[in-house]
Formats: sequence, structure tokens, C-alpha cells
Amino acid sequence: MIMPEVEVKEAERFMVESLVAAGAPLTEAKAHADLLLHADTVGHFSHGLNRLELYINDIQSGVCNGNAKPVILKETVATAWVDGCEGLGATVGNFCMNLAIEKARECGVGWVAVKRCNHYGMAGYWALKAEKEGLIGMSFTNSAAIMVPTRAKKSANGTNPIAMAAPATGGDSIVVDMATTTAAMGKVEVQICKGEPIPEGWALGPNGKTTTDPQVAFDTGRLLPLGGFEKTSGYKGFGLSAMVEVFCSGLSGSRATHNVPLWTYNQTEAPNLGQCFVAIDPGCFAPGFEERIADCLQHWRNMEPVDPSLPVLAPGDKEKNNAKATTARGTITYPQAQLDSYKRMAESIGVRPLEVYVQ
Repeated sequence: MIMPEVEVKEAERFMVESLVAAGAPLTEAKAHADLLLHADTVGHFSHGLNRLELYINDIQSGVCNGNAKPVILKETVATAWVDGCEGLGATVGNFCMNLAIEKARECGVGWVAVKRCNHYGMAGYWALKAEKEGLIGMSFTNSAAIMVPTRAKKSANGTNPIAMAAPATGGDSIVVDMATTTAAMGKVEVQICKGEPIPEGWALGPNGKTTTDPQVAFDTGRLLPLGGFEKTSGYKGFGLSAMVEVFCSGLSGSRATHNVPLWTYNQTEAPNLGQCFVAIDPGCFAPGFEERIADCLQHWRNMEPVDPSLPVLAPGDKEKNNAKATTARGTITYPQAQLDSYKRMAESIGVRPLEVYVQ
């Protein structure tokens, strides 16, 4: 299926103008658009334009305060507890990761936990902010309950992603960014837009059996943990989700995942998510950190693949390759159904619709 293309600058223009029309200040709209555009650029379409309308609705309904400024509630030289004041994900994320970076530069580590947050996009985006400063970055967030814990019938945990990025020599890096479910719900939404099934093992239907129908999976809201069922070690994904919960709601005082309302297009209640941002200075440890990471990366990449047409990739390579291809092409592909939906949204908020790229 050939999908329409949109120029990267046009996608950015539309995101910024839409957020401003909804009530966000221009500075915060640009920051949030950068967050969404990063996801589409690296090929994670679930967290890019796909999410824009949800953010617009949150601002318009008052669930998200586009003008909010996070507040430090308590801090030490290495830690901080922050109130996100229900701000935009990029507003809170930039404040907290910048704070963690500042603390890491001062004493080697910065650990920031924040309550009263909204969705903050790709977790890896925030880890990369620290990596670009020569630090190890980590980021975590909880979410609404859409993961079915091992042996349970209903959802109780979130996708609760884990992200880590670390620098290597020559501008290289390792980047780990993953949901603790088999896939994020946004990827199910993308399959709905494409009109394509989801893989077996992503989600359960209302009967407790696996489904490949993305609409059924979305409506039921029962994603399997990373690893799937108990016999395939799904309890490990459940355990990782629980660990993230400790870092997020446990440290910040936010709602635990099982008390977070589902993120919908008619949201009326602030989610009060918990998030965690970490920066670590590798210079405080054994010398030669970047060289050792580079050695690992090259060793993995040089391994003999099972299929010669599919080389072994280091964590983060797929996204880097996608970003290079997007930059070279200058366009992003979106499903027609998604563009149709955003045309309707643009008309409702008084913004010029996305223009499709014509060669």
C-alpha cells in the first residue's frame, strides 16, 4: 500500500500551529512538536502525529495546562521531587531532564521524580537529551492500565516504558527504548489506521484469547506483557513494568497505574502520571567508558547474521537508520485515514490542514 508523504517541515508547521490554536504558548508548542516529530522521524509513528489530537483535546478540555511551569518540591544535590502541574509532556520533560543533567554535572548523578504529569511521548527522546551531553540518560513513565499481569484476567499495569541512552566514541551511541508490554497501544492504533492486523501475541480480546484484530485489541485494552504468556516468560515484562512503577508513582506520589484513567479523545480527568528522569556522568567511574561502549556496538554489528540481507543491529540502530532515510528524503509517510482525520481536526480548530507532498 502506497501511503501519502508529507514534508518534514510541513508536519512540524502543522503540529506547532495546532498546539498554539489549542492554547499552548509558541515556545512550548515548538518543544512539543519537536518531541512528536522525533518519533515520526525515527519510525515510531505511534508516538508522533498519531498522538497530536489527544494532546489538543487535553489542552482544550483543561486536562493539560499548556501554560504550566513545573515546580521543585524537594531537592538534594543529586535528587529532586517535582510537581509537573499538569503541563505538556515536553514542558515537564525538558524541565526535569535539564535538572537531572545539571545535577549530574555537579555531583555525578541526577535523579528526578515528578508527579501530576501528562503523556510525554517517546521515553527514548528524554534519555537522548542526556546522551547528547555526554551522559548516560534514563527515563521512565507509568500509564493507564492496559497490561494484563501474568495469570490475571484484566489489565492492571501500564506499558510503563524503559529508556536508556549512552554515548560512545565517534558520536555513536547505544539507545534502548521499549514498552514493558509486547507493543505500545499506539502501535495498535497505527494498525487500525492502516487497516492491517496486529501480530499474534500482542493483545487479548474480551474472551481472554489472543486477537489479531487491532480494533478489538484497542477496545478491550488488554495488552500482553513483554514475553507474552507465562510459558514464554511474560512475567519478566510484568516485573519490569512493576519496577518502573516503583520509580514513577512510588517516588513521585503520583497515581499508580491501576488508578490512572484511560487516555481517550474525550478525556475529562487529569491522569496524574508519574515520571522519572535520570542522568549519570560516566566520567565518575572507570576511564574509557565511551571506548568500551563503542567496542560493544561494533562487536554486535559485525556478528554473522542468520540472513545476510538482515545485518545484526545494535540497540538504537534501526531508529538511526530511519532518521537518516527520513532526513535524506525530506518527507514522512502517513496513512491516508490519519490525514483525513487530521483534516477534520484542522477545520475544527481553524488551522490550515496538512499538505501532502507532490513530486
